[in-house]
Amino acid sequence: MESKNGYSIRKLESSDLPEALHLVWQTFQEFEAPDYSAEGVKEFHDFIASDSIKNLLSKSELFIWGAFDHEKIIGVIASRPPCHITLLFVDKNYHRKGVARTLHNTIIDHYKMKSEHLEMTVNSSPYAVEAYRRLGFTETNTEQVVNGIRFIPMKHIFR
Repeated sequence: MESKNGYSIRKLESSDLPEALHLVWQTFQEFEAPDYSAEGVKEFHDFIASDSIKNLLSKSELFIWGAFDHEKIIGVIASRPPCHITLLFVDKNYHRKGVARTLHNTIIDHYKMKSEHLEMTVNSSPYAVEAYRRLGFTETNTEQVVNGIRFIPMKHIFR
């Protein structure tokens, strides 16, 4: 699927995972890890380990899409049922260029087609709260820490 900004969006294949997870890890290390404890960084690293992600995908407990600029993965979004974003990372060279919005809209379309939910949730890192606000999310609680992962629960109601 081609987006209006010229990037293509598609569900990721197993062969895409190494590049996608590398992007996630590099972006996390640069923008989020400095504000996390060692426990939180390890917890996140373990979650995005290739075997962990492949296992979740094989059981349909995770859906993952990528944004591509030609053949290069420039953004990744993942969700888990019922309608929760678990990952949203964009290459720093593509920040504020509509990539996150396009990926977010892809998730909304996915759930709208299934007519399952009209509410999406995310546990946003403190770094990403403003980006999620621009996507229509609002905070539902204050900052929390679980297993070293800092997050602010947010939700977005869509129609």
